[in-house]
Amino acid sequence: MLKNAIRPPSFYRSVYGPEPRQKRASSLPGIVSLGVRDLFPNIAPAIYRPGDDLAVIRKATEKALAGVDIGMIGARDTVNVVSCEHGFSIMGGEPYVEMLKTIKDFVQERASCKNIRLRVGAWQGFREASEVIDHFRLEEYFGKGNVAGFGPWDKGVPIETEIGTVYGIKKVYDGDWFIHAYYDDAREIHLHRYLHRPLKAFITAFARIETRGLYHCFPTRSGAFLPRAVFDSPFVQRRYAFACLLRSSPAGITGIDADNDLYQIDRRITVEHLKDYSRIQELFNAIDECVGVVDGGRWMYYLTSGGLVFSAFFFATHDYFDLSNPVTSAGFDLPDPHATGALNPAVKAIVINQAWRGIPLTGICMQIPTILVGKDMADMFATDASSPGLLDVVTTAETLEEAVGLAQQIAKTDKLIVFDGSFGHFNLSPSLGEYLIQKAPEVNRKVEKLLPVWLKQRGIDPATV
Repeated sequence: MLKNAIRPPSFYRSVYGPEPRQKRASSLPGIVSLGVRDLFPNIAPAIYRPGDDLAVIRKATEKALAGVDIGMIGARDTVNVVSCEHGFSIMGGEPYVEMLKTIKDFVQERASCKNIRLRVGAWQGFREASEVIDHFRLEEYFGKGNVAGFGPWDKGVPIETEIGTVYGIKKVYDGDWFIHAYYDDAREIHLHRYLHRPLKAFITAFARIETRGLYHCFPTRSGAFLPRAVFDSPFVQRRYAFACLLRSSPAGITGIDADNDLYQIDRRITVEHLKDYSRIQELFNAIDECVGVVDGGRWMYYLTSGGLVFSAFFFATHDYFDLSNPVTSAGFDLPDPHATGALNPAVKAIVINQAWRGIPLTGICMQIPTILVGKDMADMFATDASSPGLLDVVTTAETLEEAVGLAQQIAKTDKLIVFDGSFGHFNLSPSLGEYLIQKAPEVNRKVEKLLPVWLKQRGIDPATV
């Protein structure tokens, strides 16, 4: 099952990260690749992996959109195709871009509508959206003046909901209609727990900073009522046309899902992700010790290995899918620190070859030995306001090889896993690969036993899926 290491997807330059490294962790001596479907053949197969022909994405999008009602859109109406910047990082971003282009072509042809604008949402910074727009040359396709980025600091618009007034971003809702052009990304499982995953954007990405912060005040499943309240509001529903989402499994892009009823997409995502991503989450839970190598053009928490992000591994201490687990209701108030968002004790050391600044790291690096690669990384984090004092608690190595050797020495293990944006496989050390091969049958049995429980807790009859 262990094969030659696979080079991960490339990524674009950003002011939030160092100059992209020529030396990737996948090229380190001894690193091998282990396919996720070699471990779990029942994981949904991919229709697209990096380097494949994008025609398959266009064809899948057209097929999904064929069943959508767009009769509400008039020829003279203005339509916002609303996207989020993280989608442009999934497997290099090209499949997401192709989906967005196909949506534009579909609406233009079917509704004879030419006033189609692209909105690119950003997480927090002021340059994320513009970098995406420039790198993927989005204005060339959508037209100059028809593409705009937005973030949490942009002008807001009040939205009356059943829980009170919240503030959305005006650029999202300033058209006659908007299309929710999103993705089923499995990030932050320890937060959303597959409770209205595709609605989360309405309280975070499409909301002002004051409203976004509400979601993070609920470090439990209770936060799920917030995005639903926003999406169900009359203000949003009067402008909502349909949703079109890039779909995935740990193996890669599995297709496109489009529907006027976002809750139906939500149900499909819940069922399929609990089947597929749960196996990788439980596999992460089974790791006893290792060094994690961060090697990509995103924030550390959001870089994938085997399709699942580093934060899922970082907090892989128990079952986040089980809604009867005290952590899903009591959250950070539990007296047992290992029952909530405590760091995974299996992570013995971290190597950061390349990652973006802007998310707090100091507290984590005070608990887990962390090695930065290169003076440029150290200089970058020295000016990162979100991680004050970081350089006081980390070590800086000149080369990736030196950093990995030091981390393995500190961790007292040669087990290593690389988070570099990969889907379909893990890049890792042979020792960890052999360990995961041994653990996979046990993990598979565990998931098959727990899956009906997880589904029933979400009101889904296991017999119907």
